[in-house]
Amino acid sequence: MAGEDEGRPPRQPPLSDLQTRLRSELGRIDEQLGALLSSMDRLQGLLDAVVAISREVELPAVLHRIVTTAMDLVGARYGALGVLADSGELEQFITAGLTEKERADLAGTDLPRGRGVLGHLIRHPDPLRVEDIPAHPSSAGFPAGHPRMRTLLGVAISVRGEIYGDLYLSERLDGQPFDVHDENVVIALASAAGIAIENVRLFERIRIGAEQFQRLLLPTLPDLSPFTAAAIYRPAAEPSQLGGDWYDAITLPEGAVAVVIGDVVGHDLHAAAAMAATRNMLRALLFEHRNPPGDVLAQLDRTLERLTDHPVTTATLARIEPEGAGWRLYWSSAGHVPPLLITPDRRVEILLAEPGLPLGVDTGQSRPNHSHPLLPAATVVFFTDGLVEHPGHSIDDSLEELAGLAAAHAGLPLPEFVRALADHHPSDGHDDMAILALRTPPA
Repeated sequence: MAGEDEGRPPRQPPLSDLQTRLRSELGRIDEQLGALLSSMDRLQGLLDAVVAISREVELPAVLHRIVTTAMDLVGARYGALGVLADSGELEQFITAGLTEKERADLAGTDLPRGRGVLGHLIRHPDPLRVEDIPAHPSSAGFPAGHPRMRTLLGVAISVRGEIYGDLYLSERLDGQPFDVHDENVVIALASAAGIAIENVRLFERIRIGAEQFQRLLLPTLPDLSPFTAAAIYRPAAEPSQLGGDWYDAITLPEGAVAVVIGDVVGHDLHAAAAMAATRNMLRALLFEHRNPPGDVLAQLDRTLERLTDHPVTTATLARIEPEGAGWRLYWSSAGHVPPLLITPDRRVEILLAEPGLPLGVDTGQSRPNHSHPLLPAATVVFFTDGLVEHPGHSIDDSLEELAGLAAAHAGLPLPEFVRALADHHPSDGHDDMAILALRTPPA
């Protein structure tokens, strides 16, 4: 009866229905949390990828890093980046993910010409997702030996509003086609990649300009007859830095020759300017005086203190004069690494001697002078510490290694000899380096 139901509480659903609804709600919340965590992981992965790309300072490394990080972000087996020439054709194609066998199978295959699905993205630079490459209207098939690929995700990379190239990814590791989430994260990566590429290109222009400026400050060695000489300068592995390394050599009266090599502390415009000022002042002192090298360095130190705000500088000044049937080397060091002496029979001696203080430390200290006889056809090698400094080795070990390298290449003409030392140096390359080698006339 209707009247009998009045005043009764509403009927509750069975307990099993409540449990079912609770499980469903918890499942939905769990899915949302999973999606949120996945999105956070992708965002963190994208941020890590952007940081990793921005750390690279050379273009080939940046391009390869873009491909590998994109593969990691979406779990792709294969990746490639095609760089476009001004004509719109592919001029470079960087790949990742290929096995050694797959690379061997592709040996001799020409660079992709931007046809097929790759060309479609070049002509239509909108993001492209393909679930079946052979079925795509633009597909042109694969060359012989190419691994079979079914899925593709392609995104254009722009630099300063112009298409620089295209990023291609193929075959997700889980076997699924690429989805909209993959597309979005790769689009975001491509935007960061364009900025990184532009930064590296700008960095490269700065590096080239700095290196050219540095080389303009260094002299071209004059004719030092009857001696022969060669010099080389190499910038640090870390680009865009001006260095303070320098060398010089001039002929003096009565058949003598003066040689200097030095290193101003620092890697900036101030160090480069100080290097040029020091070299020019030293030239004037050499022409004005016939004093021992130590006295000339002491005069240079006092002059620099009075006239300039000069940073600490190491240097070796040497003079070679005729003596009997041979020659004699006089030198003084201002805290500089010792030179090498190579005898005509290719024995190498490290000319260890009291180095004295660097310039700019204490002008009141006297500077030691040293001398050593030189045979005809002997070679003296002057260099800066960038040639031998390595955080994992002692300076003595590096000098011994350099001595062995010098002995191995002593038979080369001097230009090739200094190039061999610069190519195979025992240092870690963190600093710029300069080498000047001078050979006495043969008997």
